[in-house]
Amino acid sequence: MITGLDHVLLAALPGTEPALRAFYGDLLGMTEIAKPPALAARGGCWFEAGTARLHLGADPDHRAARKAHPAFTVTDIDALAARLTAAEVPVAWDHDLPGRGRFHSTDPAGNRLEFLEDTGDGVEP
Repeated sequence: MITGLDHVLLAALPGTEPALRAFYGDLLGMTEIAKPPALAARGGCWFEAGTARLHLGADPDHRAARKAHPAFTVTDIDALAARLTAAEVPVAWDHDLPGRGRFHSTDPAGNRLEFLEDTGDGVEP
């Protein structure tokens, strides 16, 4: 029986770890967690924030998915969108979920990301 979701794994090209650390750690404010030594040798990096855990694995054949993506719940979605926009990261608002602010973006590896915040009023920002 499934009791939860441990983590989501996204792929990235080898050598992109510095850009991923800047994006997920500095820009999104996630905390990097140490990988076990045997896994650290494979490249990539792991992050967490609250109960969300994201693993980024090095894959020399990485091709970013066009639809598949993790969705992160956030607070102050407008401030996050502004911070990403200021860093020249694309933000595409989607107003199709009543009661939720929602936008999509991409990480430095081209992975699609979704960010959501409950608005409680049925009206998105």
